[in-house]
Amino acid sequence: MKALFREPLVHFLALGALLFLFFQWKGGGSGPGSRHIAITPGLVEHLSSAFTKVWQRPPTEPELKGLIDEYVKEEMAVREAAALGLDRDDTVIRRRLRQKVEFLIEDAVEQAPATDAELQAWLDRNGSALRGEPQVALRQVYVRTGGAAGQAQAQKLLERLRAQAPGARTDELGDASMLPPELPLGPLSEVANTFGSGFAARVEALPAGQWSGPVESSYGWHLVLVVERTAAVKPALADVRPAVEREVQTERRRAQLQALYERLLKKYTVVIEMPRDQAADAAARPAPAGSGR
Repeated sequence: MKALFREPLVHFLALGALLFLFFQWKGGGSGPGSRHIAITPGLVEHLSSAFTKVWQRPPTEPELKGLIDEYVKEEMAVREAAALGLDRDDTVIRRRLRQKVEFLIEDAVEQAPATDAELQAWLDRNGSALRGEPQVALRQVYVRTGGAAGQAQAQKLLERLRAQAPGARTDELGDASMLPPELPLGPLSEVANTFGSGFAARVEALPAGQWSGPVESSYGWHLVLVVERTAAVKPALADVRPAVEREVQTERRRAQLQALYERLLKKYTVVIEMPRDQAADAAARPAPAGSGR
């Protein structure tokens, strides 16, 4: 029973009933079929606060009177339109009414912040989506010649590099270029931005601490020394809390709306009558395998 009273739909229905009783008590009803329009103190405050929010100052008396006059005109027009049935079969109005119902549900969800347990559970399930990039620091020696000839040239240069200490100078080796001879520790995406995604993918698989290659890029061939590498790590909740809160609230709103429509569907009988030509096409179409027609 306690769970029932926490449901946003119950709150929505209860609020609607209370509003209906209140308006009946205040003036015998002021809905679409009524000719009584009540401008309550609460409504005046609402109009005034909306004006203040836009213009950063309260309205003057003439401005407040103008706001009330416009509200009365709008209310009269809306009631006359409803009486004439102008709100029926209007796609824009139907969508707007649906949005207002869904906004009530979403507001109810947002009033109940997610607990740490919910946030951590989401992070445990979806942590890979927020996992940071692997990072790498590298040195590279460039060979401009492309194709098989360039690859053979780079292979000979690799043997020379491996014969000396990994930290030895490489200033005199390879071909001069505008490409950086080394990159400090940073995300793998920075390697891709500099040398290309294919190069970065190859570098990700290279062992650290030794010269490797040749690795091809759109510029030519490269011999690469991975100096340092750090793996992508799953973030702690404290580091990504705002992002996780947004995702959890989105999931909760989606679940509540789905539950709302499932409950409402039990109140209605939906009959779908297809046009004759479409029904005939459906009957003539072969049934999918395993459909059990």
